Amino acid sequence: MQSSSILFLSFALICSLLVAYFQYYYKEKRKIEETGILFFLRSLSVFLLFLLLINPEIKKTEIINNKPVISVLVDNSKSITFFNENSRIVNFLESLEQNNDIQNKFDFQRFSFSDDVKVLDSLTFNEPQTNISKAIIEIDKLKEGEIAPIILISDGNQTLGTDYEFLKPKQPIYPIIVGDTANYVDIKISQLNVNKYSFIKNKFPVEVILNYDGDENTTTQFTILNKDKIVFRKNLRFSKSNKSQTITANLTSEKEGIQYYKASVSKIKNEKNINNNFKTFSIEVINEQTKVLLLTSVLHPDLGALKKSIESNKQRSLEIINIDDFNNQLNDYQLIILYQPNNKFKNVVSQINQNKINYLLFTGSSTDWNFINRNKFGLTKNAISESENYGAVFNDNFLIFLQEDIGFNNFPPLKDKFGEVKISKSHQTLLHQNINGIETQQPQLITSDLNNQKVGVIFGEGIWRWRAASFLNSNSFENFDKFIGNLIQYLASNKKRNRLEVNAENIYPANSTINVSAFYTDKNYKFDARVSLELMVTNLKTKKKVKVPFSLVNNSFQTEIADLSSGNYEYKVTVLEQNISETGRFIITEFEIENQFTSANVEKLKKLANNSGGKLFYVDQIDELTSELIKNQTFYTIQESTVKPQNLINWRWILFLVISLFTLEWFIRKYYGKI
Repeated sequence: MQSSSILFLSFALICSLLVAYFQYYYKEKRKIEETGILFFLRSLSVFLLFLLLINPEIKKTEIINNKPVISVLVDNSKSITFFNENSRIVNFLESLEQNNDIQNKFDFQRFSFSDDVKVLDSLTFNEPQTNISKAIIEIDKLKEGEIAPIILISDGNQTLGTDYEFLKPKQPIYPIIVGDTANYVDIKISQLNVNKYSFIKNKFPVEVILNYDGDENTTTQFTILNKDKIVFRKNLRFSKSNKSQTITANLTSEKEGIQYYKASVSKIKNEKNINNNFKTFSIEVINEQTKVLLLTSVLHPDLGALKKSIESNKQRSLEIINIDDFNNQLNDYQLIILYQPNNKFKNVVSQINQNKINYLLFTGSSTDWNFINRNKFGLTKNAISESENYGAVFNDNFLIFLQEDIGFNNFPPLKDKFGEVKISKSHQTLLHQNINGIETQQPQLITSDLNNQKVGVIFGEGIWRWRAASFLNSNSFENFDKFIGNLIQYLASNKKRNRLEVNAENIYPANSTINVSAFYTDKNYKFDARVSLELMVTNLKTKKKVKVPFSLVNNSFQTEIADLSSGNYEYKVTVLEQNISETGRFIITEFEIENQFTSANVEKLKKLANNSGGKLFYVDQIDELTSELIKNQTFYTIQESTVKPQNLINWRWILFLVISLFTLEWFIRKYYGKI
């Protein structure tokens, strides 16, 4: 107890005695035999009242034993079921947790993992992906600074993430190998490359890489089928010295629309796993190519960046012509790009306005704004000779076509002549400008659709820097090229826009989640979030139907379906209470990536154990594992002493006692006529 509390209690005792003394003895002429009892009751009750107010505390020292924690990571993917290791894993966990020596030395925390890490509730062994590296990294971060060895129960076969073989975690890892460790002969399709689009009656290449695991000479046959018809066949030979072959097949696009193909290699002798002998792919056959013309009066890196982005989609081509060499023939193109026009563009602009041709306008430091102000662009700008750098700010409310933010705010600024832009026609803004980090309402990218003419305007030059920045951010040009593709697709299309747009893949792997998004607008083509959308999926073979509603996410509707079996499906997205719907088809393949492995990956798990300071065990070596963990002196219990304040009294009982004492005193005084 603190010295201050002792001082207060002493003061409280003196005060309570003085109060009782003045009550019953000081100048009291009439005393009774019970005065001493009353004096005692009053002193005690007043002291207890003071005790409630002081509420003294004492400090109590507690010793806490912090045991080391064993984090058990269990592979919950389908490959475990393929190896028939379900029951052995469950028995292993039970034996480990029921071991008294382990229980006395360690605390247990159990996790399951597939493509993500979860606290282990129950094991299903039906997850379609495995990310061992992510599981190890997350648990390693969770237990940072603690003594927490990791027991990893897995076959070592990973389908997602970085290669765990080269991880160097801070916690020691004890891999427990499950699955078949024997090596079997196997032939598989390792990779298949094909373009998404082809033109009708044209040939398109299909590149297939085949790998062989085995030492004996063997022969097999590779085929590609379209609607059960063989369109390509090749006999192959493999041996110990020839374990990989690359096949290139040039197929002909016979029919317009989405076409599905199946590439397969025949089973070889003694092959155990044939799930990796085939792959399904699709290609969209289109009837014509979108031709885009870019007219310019200057040479600029933007021209090359635009050509690469536009032609990244094989159904589009871009022709770049200097305005001085142009013959004024515009009818062969679906879209005209005017790059920093000047007075030399007068005849071209006149044809564009007269024939309502869709165009995309780029401005920049070489743009003649006097020429733009005089012509029917619907734009005016009091530009000066000085230039300014304009950053981009993404507009979430842009609803003309689906476009996600690919990091526009972090892209380098575009360069344009300084001045305020005034737009006299109806338009939608995809990107606003910011100057030195200050967001403005000035546009950087707009689109317009008036009188059957679509127009886009990008205010600023230097878009090639955006493509480079996008590559640095994602290690791919795909996001930027998709952005340019969306813009070109919208501007080059002359067909009437659908109020309901649906986005779904053509092929989904087995056991994957089917994600479908939809975009709905009102009659003025503005996004309408008030409606309800429903997706109905029909299995074309069994005729089984599944209906799910859409959820509103930002400026689109999204839904997902899981656990659909392999096969051909037809889907229909319907706007409820309205006669508006869209249909399509997709295929769920029989390809399951978790069933592509023939044996456990012992070598990688062994390297992981060595890198972390752990040790490799097999699932039947439970005794050896427990012995290793118990004898390891680096796994020790840490004692911590903590001093906690604790109340010396129970205020409820003290309060009850005070009331009882005052009550008893009152009855005695009443009985003897002292009141």
